[in-house]
Amino acid sequence: MRATHIPMVASVSARLAALGLDVDVVAARAGIPAGFTRRPGTGLDTRQFFAFWRAVAELSGDPLIGLKIGGEVGPSQLEAVSVAALHSATFGDALARLARYKGLCCPEEVRVERSSAGGSGKGESAGERDLARLSFHWILAKESCPTIISDAAFASAHALARVGTGRTVVPHRLELMRMPSDTAPYASYFGCEVRTGCVGDALVYDAEALDLPFVTRNEDLLAVLVPALDAQLDAMGEVDIETQARSVLMKMMRGDRPTIDTLARALNMSARSLQRRLGEAGTSYQGVLDHVRLETARRLLADTAFSPGEIAFFLGFEEANSFQRAFRRWEGRTPAQWREQQGSEELRS
Repeated sequence: MRATHIPMVASVSARLAALGLDVDVVAARAGIPAGFTRRPGTGLDTRQFFAFWRAVAELSGDPLIGLKIGGEVGPSQLEAVSVAALHSATFGDALARLARYKGLCCPEEVRVERSSAGGSGKGESAGERDLARLSFHWILAKESCPTIISDAAFASAHALARVGTGRTVVPHRLELMRMPSDTAPYASYFGCEVRTGCVGDALVYDAEALDLPFVTRNEDLLAVLVPALDAQLDAMGEVDIETQARSVLMKMMRGDRPTIDTLARALNMSARSLQRRLGEAGTSYQGVLDHVRLETARRLLADTAFSPGEIAFFLGFEEANSFQRAFRRWEGRTPAQWREQQGSEELRS
């Protein structure tokens, strides 16, 4: 299992204060009771967490505040998971530890996917050098992740690489779903190409960057910290099969339609066992696939300019009409109608 609520640690108040923001004022703007950060054991669910950081972005008036928040965290403000990452042997080891333990503190998944094509999902040709695509996914989210959170996550990873290696590690490129009016600040901050209108947000590195050694490596500290983190994982129990299946299918959603056999192999079980376990959980392979396709379609329709035909290809439908029929069955309207309504609602708000 993963943590379903996100604790707002004291360092958050300090970081916001340094930026001229009062945490209680932010909470009020987000519709969250004041003083929640001072109540032990209090945490925010994903919806509240998103609302809180949207309020930070609105009150600050700074479109790049996410980069400042994520990139200016001092060692004393790091949580245990980030401390373990910082004292790893290499940048790749650090990201692997983030991926393993992130679920202890929030319902977020860290993915590092290696490929030779390094595609962003649109207009990408094969034949590039080996790349590693770093992305963050809020697995309980029913809405798009606020840009401030995405920016902060990438700025934090960028800072982790810099502090850990003792030098600036320049990414190969930054991929953004959104299309900001000016990408120059991002290009300057990360020192790399910025692509917009992508199928997801990602910070893409040359794969060899994962092997860069960390000057902050501390095996003695890890010998104490890692067993404690592993014990917390064990105490939380195994992730339920439906969540596991959704997570794996989401990673596979790149223009192919994974079969139940493909999914079962990725989960290290037989197709028959997977069918049985999904049935016991009250769902099925088709039900999980439909859920992932619908959530992905909503995200792409809301946050990108991709046509329904392009989205159909990305979701693994053989033809656009099949996607149109499926989406109408799920949402009671066509993809174009859904996108138009979303745009109208945003204008009214």
